[in-house]
Amino acid sequence: MQRVLAGDGRAYGELLRESARILRPYLAKRLPHADVEDVVQEILISLHKARNTYDGNRPYTPWLFAIAQFRLKDWLRKIYVDPLRNAGGVEEIDILFESDVTESVHDHESINREIANLPKKQSAILRFIHGDGYTAKEVAVKMQMSESAVKVSAHRAYKLLKEKLKK
Repeated sequence: MQRVLAGDGRAYGELLRESARILRPYLAKRLPHADVEDVVQEILISLHKARNTYDGNRPYTPWLFAIAQFRLKDWLRKIYVDPLRNAGGVEEIDILFESDVTESVHDHESINREIANLPKKQSAILRFIHGDGYTAKEVAVKMQMSESAVKVSAHRAYKLLKEKLKK
């Protein structure tokens, strides 16, 4: 990376190839096989954009993996959280989970019943977000919580709801 920052174009190609080689096994453990190359490319683009932030006095690999973790989280958020956030209402959650649940089809009432059985705060957050259409920021104000706490609680609620619906 120090050679890249010094303007060595040949070193830049080597750096990208070696970085991709290091990233593939890391991502293969965390993603479906079909997504690995897409995320590697996202990381390499981010590396390119952030190369001027690299501190030459520090090791390269931890810096690379910090970028990789951010891109991986973004990718997973896009796949798993955004579809839930953009669902039209609570009744659509069963459609989003359909491929992950057993053969039985969950209707609006069974999902609402399971949401009602969640811990009170998690149930309220899901109802605000999916039932009333509030954003996480609006729910945070309404419930006097931080936005990140609302997102974490919602994530845990989705996970718990998914497990309940599997049973």
